[in-house]
Amino acid sequence: MRALLLLSLLPVFLLACGTETEPGTRPLNGEIKPASRATIAHNQSFAKQLPFGDRADFQLARRGFMAAIPDAQVNDAEGREVYGLARMQFLQGEPADTVNPSLWRQAQLNALNQGLYKVVDGIYQIRSLDLANMSLIEGKNGWIVIDPLTSAETAAAGLALANRVLGERPVTAVIFTHSHADHFAGVTGVLSGEQLESGSVDIIAPQGFTEEAISENVRSGNVMQRRALYQFGDLLPWGEKGFVSSGLGNRVSAGERGIARPTILIPESGAELEVDGVEMVFINTPGAEAPAEMVFFFPQFKALCMSEIASHTLHNIYTLRGAKTRDALAWSRYIEHALERFGGQTEVVFSSHHWPTWGNDEAVDYLAGQRDLYKYIHDQTLRLANHGHDMVEIAERLELPDSLSRAWANRGYYGTVNVGAKAVYNHYLGYFDGNPANLHPLPQREAARRYVEYMGGRDAIMALAQRDFAGGDYRWVATVLKHLVFAEPGDEQARYLLADSFEQLGYQAESGIWRNFYLSGARELRQGVDVREAVLPPEEIVAQVPLQLLFDAMAVRLNGEKAANTEIFLNIDMTDSGQKYLLVVQNGVLHGYPNRHSDAPSASLALSSRDLRLMFGGLVGAPALIAKGRLKVSGNPLALVKFGRLFDQFDPNFNLVTP
Repeated sequence: MRALLLLSLLPVFLLACGTETEPGTRPLNGEIKPASRATIAHNQSFAKQLPFGDRADFQLARRGFMAAIPDAQVNDAEGREVYGLARMQFLQGEPADTVNPSLWRQAQLNALNQGLYKVVDGIYQIRSLDLANMSLIEGKNGWIVIDPLTSAETAAAGLALANRVLGERPVTAVIFTHSHADHFAGVTGVLSGEQLESGSVDIIAPQGFTEEAISENVRSGNVMQRRALYQFGDLLPWGEKGFVSSGLGNRVSAGERGIARPTILIPESGAELEVDGVEMVFINTPGAEAPAEMVFFFPQFKALCMSEIASHTLHNIYTLRGAKTRDALAWSRYIEHALERFGGQTEVVFSSHHWPTWGNDEAVDYLAGQRDLYKYIHDQTLRLANHGHDMVEIAERLELPDSLSRAWANRGYYGTVNVGAKAVYNHYLGYFDGNPANLHPLPQREAARRYVEYMGGRDAIMALAQRDFAGGDYRWVATVLKHLVFAEPGDEQARYLLADSFEQLGYQAESGIWRNFYLSGARELRQGVDVREAVLPPEEIVAQVPLQLLFDAMAVRLNGEKAANTEIFLNIDMTDSGQKYLLVVQNGVLHGYPNRHSDAPSASLALSSRDLRLMFGGLVGAPALIAKGRLKVSGNPLALVKFGRLFDQFDPNFNLVTP
């Protein structure tokens, strides 16, 4: 623990902040600091800008309630909590000073309404038992499960609740709406290993699902997972000074995860299917909210499932955890297509997050607002770009018209207009703004040292930063102190004042994930990095990774400097499939060639395709496989040893806000 550094600041500064401990110090006894007077004023002003008297969403979120999960908690087989909402009861009251009142409202809707709900006769949902919803369709012979959550334990608990209340029914089909893990990774909670192995239960997914579901976290998995801890507030305590919501839902469950290969793929042209006596009409929607996604209509129920294409928030056009930028125009057009095709018949819209919208007029208005939300951000960003404004200028300038912004479903609880505009700009024009000064900037730490020098040194920066913090100018304080912290990372006063600025910005944020990032950054500055052990992916997921994708991921880990003067040729024979591969390290690059061997290999490997994936995926070592007779190496065995030493092991606990 660092020693507590007390600052000699003016009394007026302490008074202006309204905090029990002085800005720029570690909080007393490790307690998180309260909202400053500037933050309280900001949140009170925010509360006057929106129609908080409108309680329609609270009625919709409770409509159809049937039963709750006992104690609002799910445990694994060892009794460890996988998911629990008991700690969210602080949301029962009025908004805390430390939470934007609009986000508080969304958090209440997400956290205080959990359990089994009826959408219409024959369609039910399990809500707030994970980040996403699990929907259940009553088929002729059993349940059609849509999106079996993130963890087997939460999916199993939700299915058990439905069976207990509605009557025991087998699962006759599973639908994965799209390729994000919170919509498929709990599949082993609703289907047995035998069912998955035999393929006896149909699993329906959009074209490209398996590759996209596996690949998103493979090539850039370490950095994406690290940033996801900040985005979803996994490091924060529950409470009004910590985690309150992700905006899209609550926290992600922490149980057993898996994947299953679809038995039926919906092509890009869409499809009409009858599944367990239920007619469904599918529209494929790739490349918007997810690389592989679909929406679908149930004619007999007059119900439209919009997957995650429409929800009760502005979604991420770019996600802060890191991912490919999404296509806002395609997103808008998919909603328009669904409206054109199904709008006249739809009596209820439900999605993979949040609560449904009932009534034809209400459903059409809701979808039209979501459609125009993404198109407005898309079109106006490009309009301003064509006037010569850069990405940051556009993001600062762009605001939604009242007709869109005052609709609760369009508020920025997850994505934001600011980030959405930057995403659209980047999608079309990339990161470079056209100013040559930004073409080849100095690395952040080297630039920081020079910024500090140019700004008059550490003491001058701190004096001005303290003045501006007292005035509530937290954005600017964070911008300036970022340079001082990177130039002099050992300066505790600078770190703590930067943490205080992040904290107040988090308290003011309407977006749940902005709040989580700010508060997680403050935590890192005050306490250092929360060290977590690396979590290896489940064997069943690694065992299904396409080989070329596996070798692409290995190529990312190859240390080009170590491998620059190395040439290695590995012939691989897969003993179960008869497939062969050639791995080549040359010019500091790794290549994988299917159906090819070298005439003069450095070494040759013979093993099953599963063991090949597990070995190169880091779940089992070559010596263990050799000892068990599952790997045979011919030629020079030292070539395999040399090959293994060329790869980096990524640290899952790297710093994000400090050098």
